[in-house]
Amino acid sequence: MKTLMKTLAFGAAVSVIASYAHAQSGTLDKAVGGYSFEDAAKEAPTTKDFHSKDGKLTFAIITHTAGNGFFDPTYVGAQVAANAFGINLIKLGSEAPVDDIPREIEILNQVINDPTIDGLILTTPQSGAYDDIVKKAFANGIPVATTNSFDPKIANRSQISHTGQQSQAAAIGGEALAKCVLASGAKGGSIIFPSTTTLGNEEVNRRVTAAFEATVKGLNDAGRLADFKVDAGPENIGIDVNKDDITNSVVSLIESRGDVVGAFAANGFVTPALGDAVAQLKLNGKVCAFGFDLGPKQQEQIRTGALTGSLGQQPFLQGFWPVAQLYLQIDRGISAANLDTSAQLVTKDTVDLVGKRFEN
Repeated sequence: MKTLMKTLAFGAAVSVIASYAHAQSGTLDKAVGGYSFEDAAKEAPTTKDFHSKDGKLTFAIITHTAGNGFFDPTYVGAQVAANAFGINLIKLGSEAPVDDIPREIEILNQVINDPTIDGLILTTPQSGAYDDIVKKAFANGIPVATTNSFDPKIANRSQISHTGQQSQAAAIGGEALAKCVLASGAKGGSIIFPSTTTLGNEEVNRRVTAAFEATVKGLNDAGRLADFKVDAGPENIGIDVNKDDITNSVVSLIESRGDVVGAFAANGFVTPALGDAVAQLKLNGKVCAFGFDLGPKQQEQIRTGALTGSLGQQPFLQGFWPVAQLYLQIDRGISAANLDTSAQLVTKDTVDLVGKRFEN
C-alpha cells in the first residue's frame, strides 16, 4: 500500500511539473503587439550600411592618454562590445603617459574626416575643447559618445551618452583619508592634495574638490579639524606639482611641509608618483596616502603600504558601454543613456580581489 501511495504521489508530482512546463512553454514567444521576440531581436537590415554604407560598422575610440596603461581595460571593454556586435573598432589615443589634449584633438580632427567612421567615442578632459569636433560629427550624421571624463558644457550634451565615474565619488577617498588620519593617532599635521591639472580639466578638478571637502567634513565631524592643515591649493583643485618631474616634485612637496600625515591624488598619473614619493621617503604605512585608479603599479604600492588605498572606476565599462550605446542608437534608435561606473575603494585587505581579466 505504501509503495502504491508513493507511486501515485510521484506520478502526481510529475504531472504537476509537466503541466507547469507545458503551461510555460511558448508563452513569451510573441509580444503583446503580435510580433515575435525572435524576429525583434535581429539586427535591422540597414544597420551595417549606416553612414559609410560599406556593409560594416566602424567605430573609433580616442583617449587623451594611452601611454600610462589606465585606458588599457577601456580599450579591452570596447573590443569585447565590438566583437559582440560585429563592429570594426579603431583604437587610438595620445601616446603620452600624462594628459595630452592637443595630441588627442589632433587625432580627433583626422578621424572626423574619415568617411568610413560610423560612430565616435572620445574622452573630454578639457572643457570646451571638443565642440567643433562634436558639431562636425553631428553634421555628418555620426553619433557621439563620451567616456571617462565629463564635459558638462560640450555641444549637444543632452544627445550624447556619457560613461564614467562621477567626480563626486572621490568623496569616498576623502572620507577614507580622514578616518585613516584619525585612526593613526596623529595629533596634527598637513594633509595635502597634489595635482597637475589645469583650471579647464573639469573632471579631475572636481575630484580634488570632492575629496578635499569630504576630508574636511570627516575631521570636523570628529571635532579635530582645527588640529590639521588641509591644503588643496588656492582654488581647492590641488597643489600644483611638476608633471615633467612628477615623483621628485611630490617628494619636494612632502619634504617642504615637514609634517605631512595624509595625502590624496586624483588621477592615474599623480597617484603612482605619490606612492613612489612615500616609498622614497620611507614613509610606507606612516602616511595615509590615497589615490585613483587600480593599475598594476597602484596595486603593488597598496601591497607594500606606499599607498593606503586607491579608488577604481571600472574602466572596462568605460569602453564597453559607449560601444554598446552607439550600436543601440544606430540599430534601435535608442536615445543617449548615461552610465555611472561608480567607485571601488581598494586597500591592502581587498587588493587581491581586484579583477584579474583586465577589468580594472
